[in-house]
Amino acid sequence: MTDRYALIMAGGIGSRFWPLSTNEKPKQFLDILGTGETLLQHTFNRFKSLCPAENIYVVTSAEHVHLVAEQLDIAPDRILPEPVRKNTAPCIAYGTYRILKENPNAVIAVSPADHVIGKQDKFEEVLGSAYAFADAQDVLITIGLIPDKPETGYGYIQADLQSPVGETGILYKVSLFHEKPDLEQAKEFVESGDFFWNSGIFVWSAASIINAFDQYLPEVSAVFRNNLSMLGSEDEAGLISGVYPLFKSISIDYGIMEKARNVYVYTADMGWSDLGTWSSLYAHSAAGENGNATVCGKAHFFDSSGNLVSVTSGKKVLIQGLQDYVVVETENALLIVRKKDEQNIKQYLEEMV
Repeated sequence: MTDRYALIMAGGIGSRFWPLSTNEKPKQFLDILGTGETLLQHTFNRFKSLCPAENIYVVTSAEHVHLVAEQLDIAPDRILPEPVRKNTAPCIAYGTYRILKENPNAVIAVSPADHVIGKQDKFEEVLGSAYAFADAQDVLITIGLIPDKPETGYGYIQADLQSPVGETGILYKVSLFHEKPDLEQAKEFVESGDFFWNSGIFVWSAASIINAFDQYLPEVSAVFRNNLSMLGSEDEAGLISGVYPLFKSISIDYGIMEKARNVYVYTADMGWSDLGTWSSLYAHSAAGENGNATVCGKAHFFDSSGNLVSVTSGKKVLIQGLQDYVVVETENALLIVRKKDEQNIKQYLEEMV
């Protein structure tokens, strides 16, 4: 297991979880689920059974380094600050080359910091197999989740189910990636049986992903390759602050995964959610009578159903006549929005400025 590494991406701002998630403290640093642990802590602990804790790296925004240090038992040199956000491809390249400098034989799992995995045993089983396959083959692996509904908020992966790999029954060559579909397309995908939700979790060897960067994003790869000696040294911060703003903002899916020919998908049900919206939190909450759920605080419901409420701890709330709403209150903000319209929260916030 000494060659196994994990790279956690913790640089998002989680604007759709406003007003709890803010620029100063995005959702990955919050105890959104009310479990006593933040989403980042959940993700970090999830990997400790799969690789040595000292092999876990976290890439985050420079302004949030102190939050990572406060929440995790992690060496300072395992926290990699991004001076600006440039999407997932530069983030992954930075983390990969930093790990490569330490261990050229590394096999790396990449994961967002703010996802929920309800079935840890299944996660360990699938990721353990993915680590082994990536160690033995020149492959890029993604994790595809078995869809249980036509979800329009996720990207999809089509697997070649006619040609399974090995005898696991869950590993296939990827046929194509598809961006977030409309509802009719999503229904077709779910009915087809060969489309899976794109989890954004990847596994590959350092050598394989660097080969892919060399081929598909050489301008990013060259910067790190030519300055490899500076990584892990006192010169690293200066290098990153100088080159990072020059990178094009591009996702790993668009930059590499959709183009590469050696992409495979493990398909599984791991109780996964990207926890990208209040509705996804509602799905993970214990709803009471008439489907109302209270995450924080104490709410009393009358003639109401399907609502999600989170308020300042200790505050009582009375809700009457609401159906399928999200009500969230913090010290200096209040959100009241229909669940079906919550995808517009970011737009609403821009119009409020």
